[in-house]
Amino acid sequence: MVGVSARHDIEDRADVEHLVRAFYGRALTDPVIGFIFTDVAHLDVEAHVPVIASFWETILLGGQSYAGGAFRPHAALHAQVPLRSGHFERWLVLWKRTVDESFAGPRAEQAKAHAERVARAFHRRLEGLPVEDVAANPLPIVVTRHGGPPQG
Repeated sequence: MVGVSARHDIEDRADVEHLVRAFYGRALTDPVIGFIFTDVAHLDVEAHVPVIASFWETILLGGQSYAGGAFRPHAALHAQVPLRSGHFERWLVLWKRTVDESFAGPRAEQAKAHAERVARAFHRRLEGLPVEDVAANPLPIVVTRHGGPPQG
C-alpha cells in the first residue's frame, strides 16, 4: 500500500486511468458486485477503461473527452438483473477505497463525492424515485450475496 505521504492528487489522464484500472481490478473479483461485471455485463475491461477514464477525466480534470450517456448502460444491466441499493453501496465502498489508496487532495475528494451523487441518482432513477432528493434521503444498505456458499 502506498504511504499517505506518497499520495498525490489526481492530476492527469494517467492518474485517472490508474484509478479506473485499480478499481476494476478490485470490483471484478468482488463477491457482492463482481458477477454484475463478469456474468451479466461480460465487461471487456480493455475496451471499457478508456471510456470510463474519459468520463472521470471530464468530471475531474475538465476535459471534454466523454460524450456518452452513463445512465443507459446501467438501465440495460438493471433490466437483466435488478441493481439494488446494496450493489451501489458496495460500488461506492470499493471506489472510495481505491481512490484513498492512491490519491489525496481536492480532486480525489471530488472523485468520491461525485461517485456518491452518481450512485444515488442512478439507483433512484432505476427505482423510479425522484432524483433531486438524493442528499436528503440516503439509501439504506441492503447487501445480497450471489453465488457460492453462504458465509456466516
